[in-house]
Amino acid sequence: MSAPPLHRTEHRLVVAAPPSTVYDLVADVTRWPVIFGPSVHVRHLERTATAERFEIWALVNGGVADWVSRRTLDPGRPRVTFAQQRSRAPVASMGGEWSFRPLADGRTEVVLRHHFSAVDDDPGAVEWITEALHRNSPEELAALARVAEIGHPVDAVVFSFTDTVELSRTTAAAAYDFVERADLWEERLPHVDRVRLGEPTPGVQELEMDTVTADGSTHTTSSIRICRAPEWIAYKQRVTPRLLLGHCGLWTFSEGATGAVATARHTVALDPSAVVEVLGPGHGLADARAHVREALGRNSRATLAHAATAPSAGTAPSAGTSGAGA
Repeated sequence: MSAPPLHRTEHRLVVAAPPSTVYDLVADVTRWPVIFGPSVHVRHLERTATAERFEIWALVNGGVADWVSRRTLDPGRPRVTFAQQRSRAPVASMGGEWSFRPLADGRTEVVLRHHFSAVDDDPGAVEWITEALHRNSPEELAALARVAEIGHPVDAVVFSFTDTVELSRTTAAAAYDFVERADLWEERLPHVDRVRLGEPTPGVQELEMDTVTADGSTHTTSSIRICRAPEWIAYKQRVTPRLLLGHCGLWTFSEGATGAVATARHTVALDPSAVVEVLGPGHGLADARAHVREALGRNSRATLAHAATAPSAGTAPSAGTSGAGA
C-alpha cells in the first residue's frame, strides 16, 4: 500500500527583531508554553546541541493532543527542522521547518512550513488538520513577535525558578494525590477561594481557580493540567494575572532518604507594559521579577506544606465533571 499523499501549509510574518533573537525563542522549546498559546507542556527525551527529541502536549481544535517530535537545530543558517516520530490520529505524519530571513533595519521574515498526511487520507481529517494549522500557526507567529519585539532582553522577561520541599511525614504518592485533587483545594488551602475542576479525558484536567494574594485581593486563573501519576503534574495557565504574558509549571514528586521530596517549578513571561499599573510608579522589571517570584513561590510552598500533613484523598474526579468542592 502506498503512503498517503502529503499536504502542505506555509505561514509568514515579519518580526521587528534580528534573526538570532527570533531563532533563539524557537530553538528553546522549554519556553514554548509561556510564549505560544497552544503549547501546554514539553518533556525532553533526548537533547544535544544540534538535535533533540521531546514529547509535547498542545491545544488542537479545542482539545489536548500529544505527540513525539525530533528537531534539528541549525543556528548558522538559521533554521529549525522538525518531524513527528509518534503522531496522534487523525495525523499520520507531520513535519516541517522554521526559517529566519534577515531583512533591512534589523527585522526578520519568519516562515513556518508544515507538511502532513492524514490517516487513510480521509478528506474530513485533512480538513481538520489544515484548520488546526491555519489557526495555530498564525497565533504562534504573533506570539513569537510579541516576545521578540518586547523591547527588553528576553532573559529579563522570560525566566524560571524552583522551590523544593522535603515532606518527611508523607509519601510521594500521597503528595502527588494532594496536588492532583485540586477540586479539594478550596477546603484545604487558605489562599484558594474557589475551584472548579474537570477532567475531559483521563490525565488531562481543566482547572479554574480564584486565589487570594498577600494584599487580600483575589485573581482568577484558568489552567490546563497534564497528570502522570505518581511522578509529575504539568500545567499551563490559559488566563493569567495582569503582570504575566504566560505562566507554566511542573510539580514533581519522588522519595528521598527521609521521606517524600516535592518540587514546584515555574516558568513565566512578564508583561513589561503592566509593571507600573500593577506595582505602581517607580517600579521596573527587577521589581516585577521579585514580586512574581515571591507570590508564586509562596503559594507553591504553602500548597506543599499542607500536602505534607494531608492524607491521600482517593481517586481523581470522574471525566467530564467538576470535582467536589467546586
